[in-house]
Parts: sequence; C-alpha cells; structure tokens
Amino acid sequence: MKELIKVFIGIIFLFFGFYIGNFLAKITKEELEAGQFWFKLLIIISLIGALISMILKNDVLFFSFLFIAIVTSRSLKKKKVEKK
Repeated sequence: MKELIKVFIGIIFLFFGFYIGNFLAKITKEELEAGQFWFKLLIIISLIGALISMILKNDVLFFSFLFIAIVTSRSLKKKKVEKK
C-alpha cells in the first residue's frame, strides 16, 4: 500500500510538470532561443536516466528524471507553438 501511495504522489508531481513547463516557457523566452541544443540534450539525458532508474527500481530518481524531461520538453513545445 505504501508503494502505491508513493507512485500516486509521483504521478501527481509529473502532472504538475506540464504546467510548470508552460509557465517557465512563458517567462523565459530569451533563454529558450539561445539554449535549444542544451534543452534537447537535457531531455535525452533525463530519459536515459529514467530508464536506468526504472531498471534499478529507484522510484525517486525515476520520477525526478521524468519531471525534468517533462518540464524541459513542455518549454520547448511552448516555444515552437508561439513561433508560428
């Protein structure tokens, strides 16, 4: 039961990552233009870290890496939408 609660809390924080990513994209437009390459690299590293964390069964690292990937990807997605 304890594990289920931890996973549920992790999913809730991942859900908030979408809103945080949109908010950060809105207030940091200049940084997004200059750092496109680094943001994409951060997403790739975070997804690899999440995969390794899943294999090692470390929930805290898994959700942390996924949170970073979601926030960063939402920032980039928001930038592409505004550019059009």
